[in-house]
Amino acid sequence: MLSRKNKLFISKVFSLFSVVRGYNIPIIALAQYLSAIFILSPEKRALTILLDGNLFLLVFSSTLTIASGYIINSFYDSKKDLINRPNKSLLDRLVSQKTKLNVYFGLNFLATSLALFISFRAALFFASYIFLIWFYSHKLKKKIFIGNLMAAFLAVFPFFGILLYFYSNLPFEEIENHTNDLAVIFNHAIFLFILLLIKELIKDLENIKGDLASGYHTIPIEFGEQWSKKACVFLIISCLFPVYFLINIYDVGYMDFYFYSCLIVLIIFAIKLQFSFTKEAFLQLHSVLKLLIVAGVFCIVLINPSVLWHGKRLLLAHCILF
Repeated sequence: MLSRKNKLFISKVFSLFSVVRGYNIPIIALAQYLSAIFILSPEKRALTILLDGNLFLLVFSSTLTIASGYIINSFYDSKKDLINRPNKSLLDRLVSQKTKLNVYFGLNFLATSLALFISFRAALFFASYIFLIWFYSHKLKKKIFIGNLMAAFLAVFPFFGILLYFYSNLPFEEIENHTNDLAVIFNHAIFLFILLLIKELIKDLENIKGDLASGYHTIPIEFGEQWSKKACVFLIISCLFPVYFLINIYDVGYMDFYFYSCLIVLIIFAIKLQFSFTKEAFLQLHSVLKLLIVAGVFCIVLINPSVLWHGKRLLLAHCILF
């Protein structure tokens, strides 16, 4: 039997895990590694990338910074979350605000220190990212339009770090040889940014009650639910442009099946949105978007599945030798 003290400790660990959204962080780390293996450096062996110490530090620093970002976001949103997510909020409150802030500063210090082992530029990148997350949580989040755009931008920001890691030291002539890869990344980023922006608008529709009580100036509060729904439909139509380029202009391998599936799901999503009026309905739509984003992470493998086959052959050869 666990003692009362041990039970309290376990509860606080779960509370902190809930605050930093520990279930999201592995997905972000996986997305960064898959992007590195299948998009940014497909000519290299996957094992070489996986064993790259500096890349590991970069990804680890990203996860620490994102975790600290969730903490500071929770710190500023405590009043709103008590209304919008009462059960989660009660779990999060098992850890005191002082402890959360101590963990927040500790994670940021560790992330920047680890980045220094890569380069001063990497440390500066993460220091900027930390500042932008704090500035968004403290000042920009309550501002209409800017808050939504900034939230979506901060979600894709870690991938710029991976991009800089692979391309910042290459001569211009070599970068020209990677224009197709860069175009694929750029269009992927636009598609992901639009999905995240739609997700932010759905979250605003879902959290109207808490946002109103906390003085947030969101699109549904200022312009109404119908205007927000129209904005979501407009963004869904905007998805056609990056998807067209990714499928018809650039080579994304078998991942075009993912994009075709996304378009079908988004059309159904747009129709269902028009008949959604309750928090539960918006929560379901929010879950659909999260599922699309997570599926997109795993489908990165489909861009160049031969990388996996090459790794399998190497593994089989190694087994035969030994």
